[in-house]
Formats: sequence, structure tokens, C-alpha cells
Amino acid sequence: MSVPVLESRDLTIRFGGHTAVNAVSTSFTAGTLTAIVGPNGAGKTTYFNLLSGQLPASAGQVLLDGEDITRLGPADRARRGIGRAFQITNLFPQLTAHENVRLAVQARDPAAANIWQRWTGHRAWIERAEWVLEEVNLQHQRDTVASSLSHGDKRKLEVAIMMALEPHVFMFDEPTAGMSVDEVPVILDLIQKLKRAGDKTILLVEHKMDVVRSLADRIIVLHHGQLLADGEPATVIASPLVQEAYLGRAPEKKHG
Repeated sequence: MSVPVLESRDLTIRFGGHTAVNAVSTSFTAGTLTAIVGPNGAGKTTYFNLLSGQLPASAGQVLLDGEDITRLGPADRARRGIGRAFQITNLFPQLTAHENVRLAVQARDPAAANIWQRWTGHRAWIERAEWVLEEVNLQHQRDTVASSLSHGDKRKLEVAIMMALEPHVFMFDEPTAGMSVDEVPVILDLIQKLKRAGDKTILLVEHKMDVVRSLADRIIVLHHGQLLADGEPATVIASPLVQEAYLGRAPEKKHG
């Protein structure tokens, strides 16, 4: 049996007397897209923050490729292959789209630390950044300052930065939030493209169930910080427990 790419074991965080994530144990493998869903306040983003290192766990473990990374911060986890996109875009606003991506490419290259090798690497970094921008269909915005981009293009640029860092775990926190109807398919196509590559582990927090149905191989449901359900989309969505969590009441019984 292969080692999971990413795993949480009894992962827990408490804020005072409130337990926001309560002993969640699950694992994620390469080539799969897992949607993490649940009602507002269920602990989805908090769980994401624990996996990517933005929050320190009160108890439990996070493992990457079988190695315990629980005590590592977000920068160290990113260097080891965890890529994270946030609900609010996380860019260098005064740099161009190309400069944002080139910095990510440069950060990924071990030669970047060697001042004597920077000039030889410069052309390769530029070409790699241009290739990534083409992959997300942002080549026409190459020289546009990030703060001037539309919301949809900012989200595309954030995906481009993640791709440039070459993670093997991609984490998307409500990637379509705040987007216009026209912009949503572009982001979904990007995620589908990453999924089709077949070697990435993709985690997705998303409220829109139509998006979840179109993308997910598997759904995890959190409720009050606990793991409520985990399985194939159709089975999980049809579960009375899940319906009750979303609707606040048990589904009506059919009378014969």
C-alpha cells in the first residue's frame, strides 16, 4: 500500500474553550481531487490552515509523504511541496503578472541563491514564467501590474504562481469566490487541467455544490469541526447525515 501524499492524524485546534477542528484523521493521494465541504463555520478553512501551516495544531499530526511536518511553518511546508491559494488573493500588487510568476520560478531554483549563477539562470526563469502565464491564459496581461488585474485574472495569476512553485499538493480555498459568471469557468478549467495531469494531489474548499460535483473524485464533509462523511460524491451528497447538516433538519421520510 502506497504512502499517502498528505495526511492528518487526530488533527485538532482549540481557541480558548472552542474546538474549531476536532481530531480529524484522513489522507490524500496523488491523482485525486478531494472537495472539503460543510456548512458555514464547519471548520473547513481552519482545517486548510492547519494543513498548510498558517495555524499551529493544538494536537495531532500533519504528514507529507510520510514525514511529520506538524511543527513546520507555512514557508517550510511550501518548500516541501504544499501550494496554497487563499480566499483573498495573495499577490505582489505593484509587480507585473510576469514579475510575480518569475519570482516564484526563481524561488524554486536552487541556483537562485548563488550570485554567480543568477545571470545564467535569468533567461530560463523568464522563459519558464512566460510558459506558466500561457498555461493560465494570462500571456496578454504579462506586463500588467497585479493590482490592475480583474478579480478573475488575479485568481488566475495566483494559480500561475502556485504552478511556478511546482508543488505536488495544490490547495484551493473557494477559488471561485467573488467571481463573475463569465470568470468562473476559466478557473474551473485550470483546476481540471491540473487534475488531468494525474500526478497532483488537489484539495478544494468550495460552497458551490455544482462545482464540487463537476470536479471532485471524493468529498469530505466537516461539521462543527468534526469529520462527518468521507466518500464518493454521489454517496456523500445523498447521505441523510450530510443533508441534515446542510439543511439543519433531517430529510423528510417518504410515506408509502
